[in-house]
Amino acid sequence: MYDIENIYEAVDIQDAIKALVENPSAIPLAGGTDILIKIREGKLAGKSFISLHHINSLKGITRDEQGNIMIRPLTTFSHITYHPLIKTYLPMLGEAVDQVGGPQIRNMGTIGGNICNGVTSADSASTLFTYNALLEITGPTGIRNIPITAFYKGPGRVHLQQGELLTGICITKENYEGFHGHYIKYAMREAMDIATLGCAVNCKLNASLDQLEDVRLAFGVAGPTPMRCNKAEAAVIGQTISPSLFKTFSEVALTEVNPRTSWRASRDFRLQLVKELSKRALKQAILLGGGHLDD
Repeated sequence: MYDIENIYEAVDIQDAIKALVENPSAIPLAGGTDILIKIREGKLAGKSFISLHHINSLKGITRDEQGNIMIRPLTTFSHITYHPLIKTYLPMLGEAVDQVGGPQIRNMGTIGGNICNGVTSADSASTLFTYNALLEITGPTGIRNIPITAFYKGPGRVHLQQGELLTGICITKENYEGFHGHYIKYAMREAMDIATLGCAVNCKLNASLDQLEDVRLAFGVAGPTPMRCNKAEAAVIGQTISPSLFKTFSEVALTEVNPRTSWRASRDFRLQLVKELSKRALKQAILLGGGHLDD
């Protein structure tokens, strides 16, 4: 048996919030794939959990009349990968979460848990950064919205107050229409591994398909939290596609990141990955958008 205090099965969002307020030390439980590891390691001994598993309103993907897409946080990675709306409008997100763990993890793990863990290596996070995702947070005082780029406070820490839950991930039509993106996960193994570095690029080309009308670049494991590289983006927006554009893009990105040395890889190796993967991801995004590379 695991050394835990108890598990409370919340019946709806308000019930979960009430339980969290009444038991401030309780931990929300979504898919449980990361929490189970911590329990086995004895890191959560004596803890109480609030299970969200039976709250159906926290599951699923919808698109409203304005074209905005809402992903509920208990939607599993597998469901996201194969959902028609994701395949049609947000294919990069589906491809990114399909690289999380193995099939068993993807069948149980949720996108909300991946975000709320606050880890820099989350495959969904950097991709959502490039879609300018807006997070819906519900708590005792109501609902508030926060850009995902402002959600991370530090390693393993996010902007959730006592009693608050992530209840939605919204990507507006203007942030995916006309965009084409590519995510690259570099890991020491081809599967079942945490990213040594993750790189997501989303771009929109002009009508002539020879200039970058807009571009977003985000990394995982290039700093203590997932991050956007705003300076690199600004340096190439409006520029004609050329070898010098890719060089500028990657070199400016290097000035914005701050990777660390860990047992997985050295800082210098991660910097090399930043330089190389940013170029590769941008090139592939341009090709997906119908552009041509001037080699």
